[in-house]
Order: sequence, then C-alpha cells, then structure tokens
Amino acid sequence: MTDSDSPRLRLEQYIAMRVKSKRTEQGLKIIDVARIAGLSQGMVSKIENAQVSTSLDTLSRLCDAIGLPISQLFTDYDRPEGTAQLTRAGEGMEVVRRGTEKGHTYQLLSYHRGKKKSYEPFLITMDDASEVFPTFSHPGQEFIYLLKGQIRYRHGNHLYDMGPGDALSFDAEIPHGPEELLEVPIQLLSIIHYDDH
Repeated sequence: MTDSDSPRLRLEQYIAMRVKSKRTEQGLKIIDVARIAGLSQGMVSKIENAQVSTSLDTLSRLCDAIGLPISQLFTDYDRPEGTAQLTRAGEGMEVVRRGTEKGHTYQLLSYHRGKKKSYEPFLITMDDASEVFPTFSHPGQEFIYLLKGQIRYRHGNHLYDMGPGDALSFDAEIPHGPEELLEVPIQLLSIIHYDDH
C-alpha cells in the first residue's frame, strides 16, 4: 500500500500540465500558440515539457494566447495535498477474520492509522461451495457488492439471491452472512461503515 508516496509536482511541471491541458482543450497546435504569443515553437514546447523555467512576461503572453488568465494558472498549485491511500490490485492486506478458516479470503483494501476507523473496505473471495458459513454480527452498517459468482445471502430472516452487479446494504448488528454459494468462485466487495458514537 502506498500513502501519498507520489511526489508533489515541481512548479515547472505544474505549469506545463496546466498550459498543455488548456491548449489542447482549446484545440490549438503549438505552432498556433507560438505565433499568437510571439514565441518560438521550441520555447512553447519546452514550457509544455517542463524543460525550462520561464519569465513572467513569457508566461503571461503564453497564457493570453491560450485563453488562460494568469491568475487562474496557479489556483490549484498551493491546494492542500490531503491524504490518499492507493492500493494496487492484489496488494490488499490479507486479514484473518471469523470465516477465514471457512474458505473466505479477506483482503483489506484500505486501513486507517488513527485511533478511530470510520469504515473498512474488504475484497472477499469464496471458492468452496460445500462450506457451511458462520453468521456474522458486528457494529455498523455494511454494504456488499457482488463482483463475481452467484450467492444466496442471509440478513436476519430474509434471503437474497445475488448475481454480479447486485448490491445489498444493511444493519450489520443483525445476524448476516452467506447462506449458500450458488456459483463459485464468488468475489464481493464489502464496506463496513462504523457509526461515530
């Protein structure tokens, strides 16, 4: 798992990205922008490829040519970075939960490092149709989305037949869990949201 390990763009890279994006959005070619701005094609190309630090005068002419007010050029540059967590396919943390000994594989797709977690997203795989599964009961709200296979899922006294693309959300304190695996392998996304209190 990676946690904001992509470095922040250098100012030149940020300018390059914004200028090129605006130019292409306007349907302009480098040759057109160079002519309108009174710059060489090579200079415009170098700016768009972050190969040069440019003067404010050059930058102002370039922005005028592509219809990007220079005041808007920097609007997002100092935006707080925030935190994001990227989990690549197959890199979720395998965790042991009730049911793992019963043919479930749980992959935790994100984890919160603080004192309090607000949600847990799991990718759950079940591949043994003959297994008898336990019922689960835990705090929070749960949302499941079936990606692959066919399952009969129990929540309280109700049974739900689910296929790929079906979703079910419910109060997780009410006993729930797989009743029958109708077509394996089954893969489902489970997101448990914990209440704030």
